Amino acid sequence: QAHVRDAAGVVRDVPAESVKVGDLLLVRPGELVPCDGVIVEGRSHVDASAITGEPLAVPVTVGSTVLSGSSNVDGPLTMKATAIAGESQYLRIVELVRNAQGSKAPLQRIADRAAVWFTPVTLIICAVTYAITRDTDRVLSVLMVATPCPLILATPIAIIGGINRCARRQIIIRTGGAMEALANVTTAVFDKTGTLTRGQPAVERVHTLNGFDEHSVLRLAAAVDFGSGHQLARPLVKHAESLLGTLPVATEVSEVPGRGISGLVDGSLVRVGSLTWLREMLPAAASGQLDTLDGSGDGLRAYVSVGDVPVGTIEFADSLRDGLPGFFRDLGTLGITRTVMLSGDHTSNVALVAQELGITDARGDLLPEDKVSIVREFQAKGERVVMIGDGTNDAPALSTAEVGIALAGHGGGITAEAADVVLLVDEISRVADALRASKDTMRIAKQSIGVGLGLSAVGMVFAALGYLTPTMGALGQEVIDVAVILNALRAASGRR
Repeated sequence: QAHVRDAAGVVRDVPAESVKVGDLLLVRPGELVPCDGVIVEGRSHVDASAITGEPLAVPVTVGSTVLSGSSNVDGPLTMKATAIAGESQYLRIVELVRNAQGSKAPLQRIADRAAVWFTPVTLIICAVTYAITRDTDRVLSVLMVATPCPLILATPIAIIGGINRCARRQIIIRTGGAMEALANVTTAVFDKTGTLTRGQPAVERVHTLNGFDEHSVLRLAAAVDFGSGHQLARPLVKHAESLLGTLPVATEVSEVPGRGISGLVDGSLVRVGSLTWLREMLPAAASGQLDTLDGSGDGLRAYVSVGDVPVGTIEFADSLRDGLPGFFRDLGTLGITRTVMLSGDHTSNVALVAQELGITDARGDLLPEDKVSIVREFQAKGERVVMIGDGTNDAPALSTAEVGIALAGHGGGITAEAADVVLLVDEISRVADALRASKDTMRIAKQSIGVGLGLSAVGMVFAALGYLTPTMGALGQEVIDVAVILNALRAASGRR
């Protein structure tokens, strides 16, 4: 739904599909932007990470462009629609997903490959047996023992077991074909924001001024921010509590959405907010010191003042997930020979993360269609690609890859729909678990097919030589089928 404001200022709810170019729309805090547009009134922060890959919400004001599917964080906004819903960025991404799903090459299943030669071989043995012996009983014995059940039963039973094994780890494998394809991937392509990083801001560093130390700045800022709903308030308070324990109580707290918050702490007026807001609130004499803080870093920052004096700035960044070095080592042991990072975030941020993780092929400033093109480049070189992502902007590439894995805790919606594998928990290590389960499953399936067909082949030879009657052949067939089923069931337990 969209909230359309008419010329008289009356707001009415209409379906997003009925919004016309030029309509004025109200977007309340916590709501999604219904279509592409430009801000005409209000200030806020907008989280477009699912669409663009930028990790942190960005400040928006009059004249700022916003994309459909973005989330308004902390202040009411009035925007003018610049595109109808069907032409918005979000719908373009959905169309890319549909195109990718429609052009995906069909998977050749392992049982299909084996069936190509099994039936002709059986018929040849029958023909040779009859040509030499003219004994129809021997031919019948060959047919009785020539069971196709290893082909029919081994792979489905093993795959069902593997899917159940993954489900116990909260990994949803949507099709048996995805399980087969996952066992054969060679290239892992990762999104950055929310996939390799947490997708949430965390305190990176604190810069101080005027005799205040880091702990004092954190203590005062967190006290004022304790009850705020701003995207930076929670990580700030969490970080301060982990370092300092109990925080003082702020009184007379007043928040200006999209700009800042103030309150009394230990009798002093503390302000936490944007650089622009503090310039407006503090005397002109503080301008030079604010300029010093403004040059202290490139991350998203909250500026802090006590009374009329700036005392510091708190810089935030999107932090890496824990355990990534070990995770990448596991991928190397599971057949992944190339690791790539693709992101819509700025190239400079992507390069920093890639350097820290040791990823040599990392690309930034990518649109969703750029990610699709890169995945197809790898496929054209004969590489089998697994794409791992969490955002809406990853959905087309997830559909294009041989296997797409979505972290549903972040993206959901179109992202989960586009993926072949969905992780229900926000743990990147489950990707390695899924790879391991797929390889174990397909190894057991191939083993079951090989053993079953091998025993059938031996039985056919013995039947052709006259050592097996049709009844004995039928019994032998059942023994082979039971053996194949029992072996395939091992895939559910994960036992090797």
